Amino acid sequence: MFVLQHVRGKYACKKCEEGGVATAERSPESQLIEKGLPGPSVVTQVIVSKYVDHLPLYRQESMFRRHGVELARSTMCGWMAEAANLLEPLVKLMSSEMRQSKVINTDDTPVPVQDKGRGKTKTGRMWTYLGDADHPYIVFDYTPTRSRAGPIDWLGDYEGYLQADAYAGYDELYRGGKVIDVGCWAHARRKFHDERNSDAQRSHHVLGMIRQLYAIEKRAKKEELDAGQITALRQEQAKPILDQLHKYLMSERDAVLPQSPMGEAITYALNQWEALVRYTADGDLAIDNNAAENAIRPLAIGRKNYLFMGSDAGGRTAAILYSIIASARRAGIDVWLYLRDLLTRMPSAPMSKLPNFLPNRWHHPALDD
Repeated sequence: MFVLQHVRGKYACKKCEEGGVATAERSPESQLIEKGLPGPSVVTQVIVSKYVDHLPLYRQESMFRRHGVELARSTMCGWMAEAANLLEPLVKLMSSEMRQSKVINTDDTPVPVQDKGRGKTKTGRMWTYLGDADHPYIVFDYTPTRSRAGPIDWLGDYEGYLQADAYAGYDELYRGGKVIDVGCWAHARRKFHDERNSDAQRSHHVLGMIRQLYAIEKRAKKEELDAGQITALRQEQAKPILDQLHKYLMSERDAVLPQSPMGEAITYALNQWEALVRYTADGDLAIDNNAAENAIRPLAIGRKNYLFMGSDAGGRTAAILYSIIASARRAGIDVWLYLRDLLTRMPSAPMSKLPNFLPNRWHHPALDD
């Protein structure tokens, strides 16, 4: 920990009757937080410690105290909110770019949010959206509820493929035909996997066929096939397996109780069948939505440590900061170095330079060393 002193000279004209005084302008780095003292490095440290290392603010408070620095958690919370306000235009730009994707993956997870009016927590929702390879961003969006308005508002006029779970809130997006749903075999598989003890014969039969589908995907990845080659491979090898699986599920549907766990697993797969087999028609589509689930996992780990969001505003702050961190990781750049550079240069940068701060376009001179 160290202190930077910015000396701002004041000058007065002795010949002026009014005694005019001029003061040197603040340096851009000292203007990160209006009327605030923290530099970009310490704010970056607080953000990375919480959202990358999963350290709650009360733990950071005690860690700073051991270094002889008194920083209240309320102060650090305010710093993160100010940083989020600064970074919000960049996240909006990433979102806009992502909506040009051919495929968007999405998932959501519940987050406890402190409800001060009732003295307990309520359940908010954090959504994650992943762009395709040409728009390599990961953006989080917080909503107070799991209303379908959340993804509908965020996706806006998006046209393309949307890979997600079977949440009914997406149905309105699919009705117009501009958004095409892509199912997730990981979700479907999980339902049969859960019944491997109670209905072993049916469960293992289905799991074995799904294993063959994943073996085909593993081969395509190992051989580094392009989209066209992947499509041809799936049509030749995966489609016959899927046809057999569909025939089997249809034959077993009437042999089990509809409300039994196995009956529900079969019903889920058949109801989602068109979306589940859609990936075979386009090599740019994935067999499952694991990319979105993996992107949201750090939030789930952090949630176990900091337990809840302080408010809906805190949920918005977290969404913005998680977006910056996740997109930086996807770009393969140093999160700490990237975030510190944003907090250093963005306060004085014109909006026309905003695209230069996108993680897949960002460059820092230190990387040349």
